[in-house]
This record gives sequence, C-alpha cells and structure tokens, in this order.
Amino acid sequence: QLVIGVICMVMIANLQYGWTFFVPDIQKKFGFDRAAIQWAFTLFVLFETWLVPIEGWFVDKYGPRVVVLFGGALCGIGWVINSYAASLNMFYLGQVVAGIGAGAVYGTCVGSALKWFPDKRGLAAGIIAAGFGAGSALTVAPIQWMIADHGFQAAFFNFGIGQGLVVCALAFFFTSPKKGQVPEVVANANIIQTRRNYTPGEVARQPIFWLMYFMFVIVGAGGLMITANLKPIASDIGVDKVPVTIMGITMVAITFAATIDRVLNGLTRPFFGWVSDKIGRENTMFIAFAMEGFGIYMLYLWGHDPLWFVLLS
Repeated sequence: QLVIGVICMVMIANLQYGWTFFVPDIQKKFGFDRAAIQWAFTLFVLFETWLVPIEGWFVDKYGPRVVVLFGGALCGIGWVINSYAASLNMFYLGQVVAGIGAGAVYGTCVGSALKWFPDKRGLAAGIIAAGFGAGSALTVAPIQWMIADHGFQAAFFNFGIGQGLVVCALAFFFTSPKKGQVPEVVANANIIQTRRNYTPGEVARQPIFWLMYFMFVIVGAGGLMITANLKPIASDIGVDKVPVTIMGITMVAITFAATIDRVLNGLTRPFFGWVSDKIGRENTMFIAFAMEGFGIYMLYLWGHDPLWFVLLS
C-alpha cells in the first residue's frame, strides 16, 4: 500500500511542481498578464487543499479505490483542458479540475499510509509525501524538452494523459486495513497527544487548530510562491539558461535548481517525519519553518548569482 501510494504521488506531482515551466510560454503565446496566469495556480492549490476533508469523508464511505480512481481521472482531464485552453477562464477551469483530482489522490494516499502504519505515522506520511515532493524531479528535463520541441500544449496533453492513466490503474490496488492487520500504537513520551478523538466541530472551536492552520498557510504560501514562479523568476533575472557546475555536474541553472529542489523536497519529507517521531511535532516544525524563512530571504539577497540561485532554490 505504501509503494502504491508513493507511485500515485509521483504521478500527480507535476500538477503542482511542473506548472512553473508552462507559465512563460503561456504568456508568450497569448499575451496574458503573468499575475492573471498565476491565478490558475492559486485556484489549483485552493481546490487541491480545501476539499480534502470532503474527499476524506468519501474515502470513509466508499473506500480509497473509488476516490483515487475519481482523482486520477480528474488529474488527466485537467491537463487535457489546459492543452486546449485559449483563454484565462479555460486555464482556470483546467486547474480547478486538476486541483480537485490532485487533492483526492493526495489526501487518500496520506490517509491510507496513516491507517496502515499507526505506530510510525510521521515516517509513513513522510514517505508518501516524498513521492509528491521528489516525483517531479524525474520529469523536470523531459517537460522542458517537450515544451521546447513540441510546445506547451503537447506537454500538457501527453503528460496529463499518461499521469492520469497510471493513477487510475493503481487505484484498483488500494485497500483499507482490516482489524488486526496493523500493529498496536506504543506511546512516545516526546509526542504530546490527546487521549480522545475530537469531532470536526470540536476541532474548529479549539484556538490551537486555527493557530496551526495559520502557520501552515503562511509556510505553504512561502514555498508555493517559489514553486510557481521559479522559471519566471529565473528568466527575469537572466539566470535560467546560465550553465552551473556543482560536484562535477553541469546543467543550466533553472533545470539544476528545479531538480535539486524537487529531490531535496522529497528526501527531507520522510527524514523530518522520522525526526518528528523522535523529538515531537512542535520542535520539528520550528526547525523546518526557520529553515524555509532563512532560505527565501537569502534567495532574495543572492538569487541573482546563478550558483546561489540553484543552491537556495
């Protein structure tokens, strides 16, 4: 189940992390304002995240297979819509559809991992999330090659169909654990945990919930700001096509930056999941949030240098 979940996450990763490579070509072909184009990404993120509780309800009622199958189909349809889009509203529609699909797959895969590994929740969720973080590293170069050789519309269509079909096929292998199939949870003194489950209404009335929600919105916004604009930023400051060499490996700056970003984004998810199981969620969040803030600020200061652009991205 964990492997299936990781593969599904790899397949939907481009919907979020590959978008930045399409923006300059969409702007060049249609002449749309960049901020208007990026509203499509904003809609994608909103529908990817805010509908997850509803999709979770469907998982509990109908099982993970149905929800992942539905999500995989929408992921493919969303990018196919983008491939035919000739107006901002069509791009918005495509991203809304893709966002609903990605959220359905993401939420189901993470939820499934937590159910199968209740004794290692942080590590299990981290491994699943690693597929989403690092998955697009495999297609950074292929997407750019296809955009350069055949146009962004062909890239939307071909990658959308391919990724959607793989997720739909894997959906049939999802199952929920039966009683007695999962290990008993052993309490960890470093992890503060309530002894009872709260209802959604009770959760919404807890101030700590809204504090955590605000924290994740701010941190997520910082990371997604860079994710969505990495290619346009590199083009604006003139480093996107500058070759950079690190440890004997040479690539143009934007490809190098995106690849390293995706790989580390993936590898550090299970690592910090493991860390959170050891030192607690709060301590881990403090470390991770501080690192992101420092990295974004340094990118602002030194990002005009191709080498630092790659390292800080």
